[in-house]
Amino acid sequence: MRALAFAFALTLPAIANAQDAQPTGKLPDTVTPLAYRLDLTIVPEKPRFTGHTEIDVQLNKAAQTVWMHGRNLNVTRAVAIVGGKEVPLTFAQKSPYGLAQIDFGKTVQPGKVTLKFEYDAAFGGGASGPYRINVAGDWYSWTQFESIDARAAFPGFDEPGFKTPFTVSLTTKPGFVALSNAPETGKAVKVGELVKHRFIATKPLPTYLVAFVVGPFESLAGKVPATAQRKAPLPLRIVGTKPYKDEMQFALDNSGPIVALLEKYFGQPFPFPKLDQIGSPVMPGAMENAGADIYGDGILFVDESDATSRKQTFGMVVAHELSHQWFGDLVTPAWWDDIWLNESFANWMGYRIGNEWRPDLDIGVDAISEGFEAMDLDSLIAGRPIHQKITNDADIDAAFDQITYGKGGQVVGMIAAYMGDEKFREGVRLHMKRHEYGNASTDQFFGSLADAAHDPRVLASLRSFVDQQGVPVVTFHRQNGILTASQQRFAYFGTNAPAQQWIVPLCVRQGDAKNCMLLDKPSAPVISNGTGTLVPNASGWGYYRFDLDPADWDALIAAAPTLPTGEALAVDDSLWASFYAGKANTAQIVALARSMAKHPKTKMQLDNGDRLVGLRQRGLIGAAALPAYRKLFVDIYGPMLDKIGFDPKAGAHENDNADTAELREQLVGFVADNGHDAALRAKLSVAADAWLAGDTKALDGDFAPLALAVTVEDRGVPFAKTLAEAALAGKTPGLRQAAFRAIASSGNADVAKWYFTEFNDPRYTPRERLFAASTFLKHADTRDAALEYMIAHFDEFSKVTGGGGIFSGNSAQTFKTQCSLAAADMVDAKLRTEGGNNLPIDRAVEGIRNCARFKDAKAGEVTAAFAGM
Repeated sequence: MRALAFAFALTLPAIANAQDAQPTGKLPDTVTPLAYRLDLTIVPEKPRFTGHTEIDVQLNKAAQTVWMHGRNLNVTRAVAIVGGKEVPLTFAQKSPYGLAQIDFGKTVQPGKVTLKFEYDAAFGGGASGPYRINVAGDWYSWTQFESIDARAAFPGFDEPGFKTPFTVSLTTKPGFVALSNAPETGKAVKVGELVKHRFIATKPLPTYLVAFVVGPFESLAGKVPATAQRKAPLPLRIVGTKPYKDEMQFALDNSGPIVALLEKYFGQPFPFPKLDQIGSPVMPGAMENAGADIYGDGILFVDESDATSRKQTFGMVVAHELSHQWFGDLVTPAWWDDIWLNESFANWMGYRIGNEWRPDLDIGVDAISEGFEAMDLDSLIAGRPIHQKITNDADIDAAFDQITYGKGGQVVGMIAAYMGDEKFREGVRLHMKRHEYGNASTDQFFGSLADAAHDPRVLASLRSFVDQQGVPVVTFHRQNGILTASQQRFAYFGTNAPAQQWIVPLCVRQGDAKNCMLLDKPSAPVISNGTGTLVPNASGWGYYRFDLDPADWDALIAAAPTLPTGEALAVDDSLWASFYAGKANTAQIVALARSMAKHPKTKMQLDNGDRLVGLRQRGLIGAAALPAYRKLFVDIYGPMLDKIGFDPKAGAHENDNADTAELREQLVGFVADNGHDAALRAKLSVAADAWLAGDTKALDGDFAPLALAVTVEDRGVPFAKTLAEAALAGKTPGLRQAAFRAIASSGNADVAKWYFTEFNDPRYTPRERLFAASTFLKHADTRDAALEYMIAHFDEFSKVTGGGGIFSGNSAQTFKTQCSLAAADMVDAKLRTEGGNNLPIDRAVEGIRNCARFKDAKAGEVTAAFAGM
């Protein structure tokens, strides 16, 4: 018996150790949080804040230690209430990602336990965790917790699968605005020299959707009128720093109609009792905190007189974030594996509802653009599927990329279009009802769609795009009067993509006749019974590229000006993709640029111009081709500029609307910079000289960087030196930023050499030098000099550009314009890390090598084609 007892005792620690193994991602199921009470003291001008957090939990099994989260928190007191008695805790952070462990000092039996923590922590300076910013002399604070940054604000169980009520109190200075997810209850209570704001308990939320904002904010209040889905008005408030006090009316007037459109789509009232729309000066995008959305200032604070592009951004982003209040906040992903669904759906909804809000702005077309942009990334061999298993904290933020947003949104839109709007909406509503205020997985969403669609092939199609990476290219070929479509994975020139197959919702159009089918085989005949030009991606919503026989390409290129914008975008994407796959030729892309310039939409008129610029950036335009290449820009875009006119003087076009002003700026760049039009460059240089000599009206600020850049390119190092000195002297308002942007974008190799080897003025900050260096990287003639500098100073660059979290800059993308095998090796050697997420580096390096292979093989052919024009 003694031997048996001894053997049994030996097994117990082994089991405990196995259970206590340090997790790298999802926490073990030892504890389930039930409710949080957060009491924070936030005075934004102070670098640290203090907090008191209480968490009611269910201890699911006997334990002495429990894994939880808390990052860089100075915990000064930690106790647990167990069976009505206070038990001291030890709290220890165990990983840089904020994994933490508490120890009860003894084994605690299963049951209800309350954890209490006193702590303080530092604010960050960028949009990650709690952060503070000084704006015009005043300090303000915000939070950004997605994905795993709530742990920098309070101890907790920082996973999307845990949804609980949060009761928040914020103590700050009298007169400051303090807000959180829920409405404030009563008036602020005096606490010494400060005041405490209390908020009602929230609906069940995950930690990443909690928010608190404190500071001397300005606000504008209103209500969203009652709707068929919501019987009472919804309190609405626009909140911003003092400089935006008079720029809030547009957001107030237009947020409400977007809420109403979303309520109609979901068939449910807004899920939370109030809505605050909040601006932040450093937010690169926006965040869907329940009842307290936070946006970059430039997104939220818009006016009707602003350019269409700004209003388009407002409509799309606000509709995107507000759709999350249902799809993400009301129903939350079970784990980060399913975040694709959250963001992909909201991306599609942002464009769809934005388009309903203001049909005149044509917002929906940009969804298709974003999908095609994602294809460039998805076409690489290095990549990931939309739906990807995530097991490590290090991999979570990588899920917030173009694959999730651009590809995912396009795939959702493609399936919605194929199912039909009514059936797809029925599936979405069913999903919301089934999982209200809870969590749901990808499979559960698919199940709701299946129940609405009554067509299992649609779900098989969706899975084929969601569960594997890559882009299908569908080749249409005519033989003996039969049109056949065959599919394979798209691959760039010189790469070998693995064999793959999709179930492609294929819609083709000829004239008014549109036919749709599911291409579920490597090859199948296509019904196309209309008359006129074959359009292989009718409406443009298909997430695929296409290739055609030469005669069909010629016909489609000729018809380009008559195509709806979505189809025109599909044509541009597919032909240029075929070119970089080594199939389409230079004459075809030039013909497309000329033809598409006649399209009625400005977006399409300019799209190929941007793509033609890429030829020079990739080193495909040799010296013999340069005159013809430049003449092409002048021939296509010169008449367009002549039509609207151009005078560089300040205020010369002040009566034009914002859209015309935006178009003029792009056209002047095409003609003067890429086209090297001598007369236009001379006009810009004369204006630049007069401006530098003190004539403040000689040059409009919008054209100053371009005017200075062409002058630097033409005059070289002596003028660059003069310009730098004038900028650092600080006598001309606005010159400093424009001058160094111009020097870096001039494309003059001698200027780049001077900048990196001789220019070392102490008045010029390291931050300015680094950002200018990243601009030098973008031009074929200056990137080699810039690359060496950027590699040597990359760690410094990463620090000044990053803020952490999902909005941290993808540093590897800084080098995506490189185009040599040597550059690829340098980037790979410098950026690759042990144990980190190296997918962005893999993508960047592969892209550089693809560019180098194509340039080495095709530059002579492209140069000869242009030279012969």
